[in-house]
Amino acid sequence: MRNSPAIAAAFEMTPGRYPEHTTLGLYRDVLSQALREWHVRPGQLDGLLIPPADMAADRPDVLMHERFIDELGIRSVLSETMFAGGASYALMVQRAALAIADGRAEAVLCAGAGKFPKLDLDTRRSMSKIFQPQFELPYGPTIPAMYALLATRHMAEYGTTAEQFAAVAVAARRWAMRHPQALMRPRGEIDVAAVLASPMVASPFHMLDCSVPCEGGGAILVTSGEVARRICAQPAYVRGMGEFHSHGYQSQADEFGVSIGAREAGRQAFRTSGLTPGDIDVVEIYDAFSAMPLICLEDLGFCGKGKGGALVESGAILPGGELPLNTYGGLMSFGHVGDASGLSMIVEGARQVMGVAGERQVASAATALVHCYGGMQADHGTLILAREA
Repeated sequence: MRNSPAIAAAFEMTPGRYPEHTTLGLYRDVLSQALREWHVRPGQLDGLLIPPADMAADRPDVLMHERFIDELGIRSVLSETMFAGGASYALMVQRAALAIADGRAEAVLCAGAGKFPKLDLDTRRSMSKIFQPQFELPYGPTIPAMYALLATRHMAEYGTTAEQFAAVAVAARRWAMRHPQALMRPRGEIDVAAVLASPMVASPFHMLDCSVPCEGGGAILVTSGEVARRICAQPAYVRGMGEFHSHGYQSQADEFGVSIGAREAGRQAFRTSGLTPGDIDVVEIYDAFSAMPLICLEDLGFCGKGKGGALVESGAILPGGELPLNTYGGLMSFGHVGDASGLSMIVEGARQVMGVAGERQVASAATALVHCYGGMQADHGTLILAREA
């Protein structure tokens, strides 16, 4: 792309619980800490992309960008509050990269924060809006149960096992042990037996197959290549990107449990980058539940359809494996920070390519693929980041 758009800087709070902060307070902390750490002044920014606050709690502030361009003193050519669930941040980076490639912007800040709500009755009511009111909601679904339907369909079609799903959770925890901020690091490593022995949530998912709700946030700075090289030693260039919206409600999906929108978004990203799955060194995939990285690896072309179980079971996704997956611990072990959760994997993908991932750094990481989805696997965004433009 023209002007070589790149991620020049990344920031992330330690996931946990911040009872003294409102969601807006978390946003303010993220923005102020990120800009201070990067030595960037608000006046140097010409774009701000941010999600609405408190979507999960059903109290959305849909004009967040207006609030913060005033608070920060940004006068931008690109400013928007945008939301597509966990895919939001991948789509923000794409929007920022296109504005930079077109010459309309040079430095766009993408940021967010989230407080995953406690699952009380009011929260359950607000989250029920994700279900189709005629064909889904009357049957009393929960989010884990709907994901479980996806997993059981994959098991029926391809013989995938609960042990193979558990292998994804085991790998996530192994990577989290190398991340000082990971929420589950103090709990120690787990094995497949521990996952299967944890309480059942929605068959085939046990508790350790599920993401860990928490609070936090982060920010990434997308700039032109020229600006990025002034800010950091090694930018993470945006080499490829793809987007696809496969359905609204899960019951309306064309290939339920067999394939999701990652296939089309991934094809676009590989086509625009000129790379293939064999060129990718690190993969970061949104993992609300353990089945999702397995299915996405298939759809993204890292193995054949129905072969994801064998791939994750082989050890390829573990530290030292051929296909490092969710090298920061993923949502299952780093933490699922509510509305900001899709940012974590972009931060990690960028850090791997920039060579600043610390103990978990993959030595050969010249490229990283990041795939995020939102809603009930409805909205998909894929990024390919690389050391070379």
